[in-house]
Amino acid sequence: MIPKEKLALNVSLVHFFLMFGYKMFSLYFPLFLIEKGLQIFQIGYTNFLIYLPIALFAPVAGFLNHRINPGVLASLGILGYGIYSLGMIFFPNLFLFYFLQIVLGVSAALFFVSSRSILMGYRLKKPDKSFAWFYSAPSYADAFAPAIGALFIWKFGFSGVFAFSVFIQALTAVFCFIKLKRPAQNLTEDIETTESVANYTKVLENIRTKGAGRFIFLSFLILILAGFNNTFFVLFLKNIGWSQNQILIFNSLLSMVFLPISFFTASWLDKSKSGDNIIKGSRVAGIFSIILGLMANVLNFCSMFFIMLFKNIGGLITNSGRSGLLSTKLKKYPEESAAVDTVFSPLATSFGALMGGGLITLLGYPLIFIMGGFLIVVFGLNLKVDKETQ
Repeated sequence: MIPKEKLALNVSLVHFFLMFGYKMFSLYFPLFLIEKGLQIFQIGYTNFLIYLPIALFAPVAGFLNHRINPGVLASLGILGYGIYSLGMIFFPNLFLFYFLQIVLGVSAALFFVSSRSILMGYRLKKPDKSFAWFYSAPSYADAFAPAIGALFIWKFGFSGVFAFSVFIQALTAVFCFIKLKRPAQNLTEDIETTESVANYTKVLENIRTKGAGRFIFLSFLILILAGFNNTFFVLFLKNIGWSQNQILIFNSLLSMVFLPISFFTASWLDKSKSGDNIIKGSRVAGIFSIILGLMANVLNFCSMFFIMLFKNIGGLITNSGRSGLLSTKLKKYPEESAAVDTVFSPLATSFGALMGGGLITLLGYPLIFIMGGFLIVVFGLNLKVDKETQ
C-alpha cells in the first residue's frame, strides 16, 4: 500500500506533519475568532486573506522553484506556518492579525508549489495514486490532531496549542530540509523571467488545446464548495445544536475512518484515467452535498457521518485526478504546472469562504449545500473523456 516512489512518500510525510501542526487548532479556529469578537463575515474574510495570497503568490513561487532548490523553499514555507502560530499566541491588533493571514498564505504557496513541483518533476509512474497519498495527508492528520489540539486547549488554552504547533512546524521544517533538499536539487535551472512567463503561456495553452480546461473548471467548482465547508462547517454543526465535544468526536472519527478508505481509494485510482476520476469524484461530492442540504435539519450523528465521508471521498478522487491530469499533460513544465495546480485550490477556497460569509445570512447553510452540489452535478454530466484527456 506504500507508494513505490520513495520521494512521493517523503513529500506526503512532510505534508502530514505540516498539517498535523496546523490542524491541531484550525478546526477550532472559528471558535477562537468568535471568542476574540469577530463576526461571521470577518471569519470568511480571514480565510479569504489566507487563500487568495496562495493563488496570487503561486506563480512567483513557481519561478523561484527554477532558481532555488524546491526542498529549501518548502522548508521555508513550513517555517512560515510556525511564525503564524507564534503570532496567534500574542494576537496583535486587527491590522497585524490580517497581515499574518497573508503571511500564512504566502508560506502555504511556497510549500504547496514546491512540493507539487518535486512530485511533478520526478516523473511519477502512477501520478494519480501518488497525488492521492499527498492529498490524503491532511485527513491522516485530522485523525489525531484535533483530539490532541483539544487536549492542549482544555489544559493550556489556545496559547498552549499554538505554542505546540510552533514546535511541530520547526521539527517538520528540519525533516523537510533533510529529506527533500538533495532529491530536488536537479530540478533547479537558470531561467529568466521572460522564459518563465513564456512557459506559463505554454502551460495555459496546453490546458486549452488538450481539453483539460473543462475538467479543471469542474474541480474548481468542487473546491469552491470545499472552501465554504472548510470555513463554516464547524459553525454549521454548532448552529444545528451540536456541542463542541460532539464536533470534536465527529471530526476525529470521520478522519479515522477515512484513513483506511483513502488507502483503498489511492490503490483504485490508477485503474482509471485522470479525466474519468474527476468526473466520478464530482458526481459523488455533488450528490452528497445535495443530500446534506436537503436533510440538514433532520440528520443524526450517523447519517451526517456517512454523508460527509462520501463527500470527502469524492473530493479526494477529483483533486487527485486533476493533479494527475496536469502532471501527465504538462510534464515538460513541472514548476509552472505545479504553480497552476496550486492556484486553483486556494483561489476557489478563498471565493467559497468570502461568498459563504455573505450568503449564509441570506440563504442559510442548507440551500448553499444544495445549490453548490446541483451545479457540480449538472456541469459534470456534460463532460466526457476523449483521447486528449485520457
